[in-house]
Amino acid sequence: MRLYGEAQYQAKSWKGLDTRVIYKAEVNQMGDNPRFVVTSIKNASARCIYEQFYCPRGQDENYIKHLKNDLSCDRTSDMSFRANALRMYYACAAYVLHYEMRTTVLKDTEMQRAQPSTVIAKLFKIAVKVVEYKDRVKLHLPSSNPMKVLLQRVTEAFAAIPVLRPG
Repeated sequence: MRLYGEAQYQAKSWKGLDTRVIYKAEVNQMGDNPRFVVTSIKNASARCIYEQFYCPRGQDENYIKHLKNDLSCDRTSDMSFRANALRMYYACAAYVLHYEMRTTVLKDTEMQRAQPSTVIAKLFKIAVKVVEYKDRVKLHLPSSNPMKVLLQRVTEAFAAIPVLRPG
């Protein structure tokens, strides 16, 4: 059950500001989930402000958090601008790869909405024996890997990508 409403509010320190407090009262399987948004927007409904302004902004904050925490884009401690810009570029490229993998290879799986840290932990940070040959590399996975089928799907998708050769 989800209900939206609003109230007028002005703190003593908010001189001359006419503000609305939008609230969402929700109860779901996990319990109560109240939310409040303070806004000066006057010509939109409480539901519209919450769903079309607040929620997308929150999702944008989640994307930034994924870049910072999961892909380390905030590691810009080098003294050179170029080195820091390159680190940022790599983090953004990693996010694009993650997004593409989620929306194509991981579509219709338990990982289709997973955060980068979850994908990294479950699919890439696993014990593996690497055997290098002259013309290929073989990865020997543990037989008890719970993500074995999904990892095979990801591996086959990556193997199907054509290799660009210079020249």
